[in-house]
Amino acid sequence: MRVVAVTGGGQGIGRAIALHFARAGYAVSVADSDATAGREVLAMLRATKIPVLFVQADVAREREVKSWLARTRRALGPVDVLVNNAGISRKAPLLELTPRDFDRVIATNLRGTLLCAQAAARQMVAARIQGAIINIASTRAFMSEPGTEAYSASKGGIIALTHALAISLGPYRIRVNSISPGWIETRDWKKKAKAAVPKHSRRDRLQHPVGRVGRPEDIAAACMFLAESAGFMTGQNVTIDGGMTVKMIYEE
Repeated sequence: MRVVAVTGGGQGIGRAIALHFARAGYAVSVADSDATAGREVLAMLRATKIPVLFVQADVAREREVKSWLARTRRALGPVDVLVNNAGISRKAPLLELTPRDFDRVIATNLRGTLLCAQAAARQMVAARIQGAIINIASTRAFMSEPGTEAYSASKGGIIALTHALAISLGPYRIRVNSISPGWIETRDWKKKAKAAVPKHSRRDRLQHPVGRVGRPEDIAAACMFLAESAGFMTGQNVTIDGGMTVKMIYEE
């Protein structure tokens, strides 16, 4: 049985990814800093009758990353697919953004991606697995709103890190790609205490050439494609945004 490890898998896009892979027959290991969200997704995963594991971990901390993936190997086997989804933001006006907040976002989003990729790749190399690493970036790597410097910088870094990892891990037949989601509605995929029914206006929908806002399932399906069907793709970034970033928008 193939093993997928998902960071930030307790809620939102990460929860959808974990469930998508479980339903496809993967054993699933989830890391999340939110214990409540992790327990909820663990119960959902167990309902699929596949082997699962949840570990509360902060991906910015090397020791916790190593512990999570070591426990994954012992409980489920070496990792075949890693999805680096964990991410945080600290939106603040540029002139008020503190170095501490900037560093925290970079540590979780960018350093965490590197730490998890290193630890998972070591397992893949040791087990001679031709694995796949999928990093979740963002369209914020290419376009911004005010006050998103930390988040945008971290996501731009993930795209650069992705092609660097692809070159370094190519000799081991490990592929590394990234996905840049656009507007993905996650309110109905949050933990129970924060979940809400999403509502979108006609204007919201028409910002997207496909005529709707994105869903976490859209990103999960793309992760599966990169894991299983994209054997000739590595070092690439795939934008999944319903066409939003290629549509010119004029004020009416």
